[in-house]
Amino acid sequence: MRATRLSAPVVSSHATVEIERLQSELTSYNERITELERQHPEASKLEALKASALLLARRIDELRCPNSTDLTELLAK
Repeated sequence: MRATRLSAPVVSSHATVEIERLQSELTSYNERITELERQHPEASKLEALKASALLLARRIDELRCPNSTDLTELLAK
């Protein structure tokens, strides 16, 4: 049996723009986290920034792969 190549997921232009915006925001969060870690490694704001960055990364993944939530639900069972 031959393996078939899967095509890249089709992402709408609106989703692409949203992904780019979220990635830019995520980059800003990551830069701020790095900056705070250098200045105050124990700062409480770091945890909030990291949580926000993780949420943005998940949102980007959801936009890139709309069926990923289906897979997550299946794996949770």
